[in-house]
Amino acid sequence: MNDSINGYKAVSRLYNALMTGLVLTLVSRKGAEDARRFVFNHFRRQHLEKFLPGLKKLGLDGLPDAVACAQYHYFSNALGGVKTEYFAQSDRKAWVRYPPPRWIWQGTAICAIPREVNEAMLHGWHGHNGVSLGNPRLGFVCTGQTVEGDAGLEGYYFDYGREIAPEERVRFTDEKPPHYDPATMPKLDSANWPEERLLKVERSYAMEYVRSLLPTMQDLFGVEEANALIARTARLIGLQFFEDTFRLINAKDFTTYLATLAAAQGEAVEIRNGAIVQRGWKLMQNIELADRPSAFHAWNALWEGALAAYDRELKLETRFDGETITWQVKR
Repeated sequence: MNDSINGYKAVSRLYNALMTGLVLTLVSRKGAEDARRFVFNHFRRQHLEKFLPGLKKLGLDGLPDAVACAQYHYFSNALGGVKTEYFAQSDRKAWVRYPPPRWIWQGTAICAIPREVNEAMLHGWHGHNGVSLGNPRLGFVCTGQTVEGDAGLEGYYFDYGREIAPEERVRFTDEKPPHYDPATMPKLDSANWPEERLLKVERSYAMEYVRSLLPTMQDLFGVEEANALIARTARLIGLQFFEDTFRLINAKDFTTYLATLAAAQGEAVEIRNGAIVQRGWKLMQNIELADRPSAFHAWNALWEGALAAYDRELKLETRFDGETITWQVKR
């Protein structure tokens, strides 16, 4: 199989797990309220950066607001490899549904996600769509949550025909969603894309979560605590997912493993005299961080954990001068 395809898959798995793992770290180490704060701020950051430009890029900005919002989630998440369904009942009421398995709460992790943490995603993103669109009548009504045992996270955008209060931007009800007929859903242009292009988009989708989580954590908890929490999570994910991703890319040793994953992220990387040399840190390019060097070292714990799983007697010697990253595996 194409090396790029395997690399994209491996990066997607690692970064998906890193996001999920960080929320679990916050739930277990800080408590549900701090996890809720993180999820809210993380998704609000993504919303403010991505929503309006994405709406235009997808060609949805001319549709009725409720329909445009539901289609935005349908298209953007499906492109990222997330199972999504869509149905418009009218110009004022349009449904979106995320069936299981939920991308963000992968595997058994869903059992540990408190309701308020899951709802924070809706408050951070879905409830702010009307504000961003300048439509004070638009809100989101959630009718089911997978973390509560429902058959999916689902709900609808609704234009109330009147200005709504801030607390009405996201509401929770027990309404039954309509039947979803796949034949009636809009068709993604990506349906005819080659596998490599699709997986590259999914990889980028997962990378965006890392681009948001690093600055969000520093802003919420301060540099020192944020980076300690991220580093702990990243090391655990490296330990736990190394074997799977190493096998996936069929690497011959750890040096080729790390170089392959760096290249799969779009980084300029080469192996020079046994060392991995990367020019720049494209992953976090144009992202403002309270402390970039310490954020780098927190993220780098992912690879330190992976190396410990590969051979616990080896060490990853890392140098980062703000421009060039050099990794050297040493005994």
